Amino acid sequence: MIVLGIESSCDETGIALYDTHRGLLAHALHSQIAMHQEYGGVVPELASRDHVKRALPLLRETLTKAQVQAANIDAIAYTQGPGLAGALLVGASVACGLGLALDKPLIGIHHLEGHLLSPLLASQPPEFPFIALLVSGGHTQLMRVDGVGQYSLLGETLDDAAGEAFDKSAKLLGLDYPGGPAISKLAQSGDPLVHQFPRPMLHSKDLNFSFSGLKTAVLTAVKKYPEALTDNDKANVARGFVDAIIDVLVAKCQTAMKQTGLKRLVIAGGVGANQQLRAALNAAANASNPKKRFQVYYPELEFCTDNGAMIAFAGAMRLQAYPELATKNYSFNVRPRWPLHELVSA
Repeated sequence: MIVLGIESSCDETGIALYDTHRGLLAHALHSQIAMHQEYGGVVPELASRDHVKRALPLLRETLTKAQVQAANIDAIAYTQGPGLAGALLVGASVACGLGLALDKPLIGIHHLEGHLLSPLLASQPPEFPFIALLVSGGHTQLMRVDGVGQYSLLGETLDDAAGEAFDKSAKLLGLDYPGGPAISKLAQSGDPLVHQFPRPMLHSKDLNFSFSGLKTAVLTAVKKYPEALTDNDKANVARGFVDAIIDVLVAKCQTAMKQTGLKRLVIAGGVGANQQLRAALNAAANASNPKKRFQVYYPELEFCTDNGAMIAFAGAMRLQAYPELATKNYSFNVRPRWPLHELVSA
């Protein structure tokens, strides 16, 4: 079965073709980062218009790379939500138009499920069950995954997501958008002893997160400088922030592994590309005490950010597990606010 995947939830347009027998055939991605940098963040209207411009050329590029005719597609998966309403509508309209023209079934995919399953695209994918840390600009959640569509929410952020805290703290330091990679790079040259920021909810004994207080601590530290921050000052603040947020993420993952008794941890979402996080998790996974050891799985770096491959793959996995979800109802149906618990209970 060949599934076409369409991703347009925010500021990346992604198209991919996944074959359940041969794997990922081809994918193409356009990032809008350069366009949004001028504004310091994503402008929804501009994002939607750019998706309109990019979707069909990327589709033609992907079909050409895969050497597949549109008529040979068996099903079309598209990001139904959550995300920006206008951006989602672009992907849905392309999916519905193609489905109607080709007489192919559609399946709407939850954006987070795409991220959740993306590590399974790796050459050495994890087996079920596993714990997943979904960590991105809009979401920070710990999930138990027992199979496709079998998800249990263990904990989530009570306010800002980790990626959001990265971006907002980077903005306080005057760094360009997107702030996450910029502040992480700057932190590499910072002194870890200058700023000891709080580790929110580190000892809460549950698996929830909170990062708004950490962001406030960064703001307070920046305001204490009597003059403009030097590059060295910025690096020290960045190092204190990154160390704090990484400590919390790693500690919560360790608690989740201990509480569930599972030995496989999957990292998904844009922050999953963060090198400091990967290094800290790898160190924790190889603990000196054998009973505390576990294995960590990451998506390929190209699949950490939003992409069509994860949507095509999630669509293929859902259609195999729940074929009744395929539909030939070609009316637009997007869910900008799609609570994860509704997918979990589906």
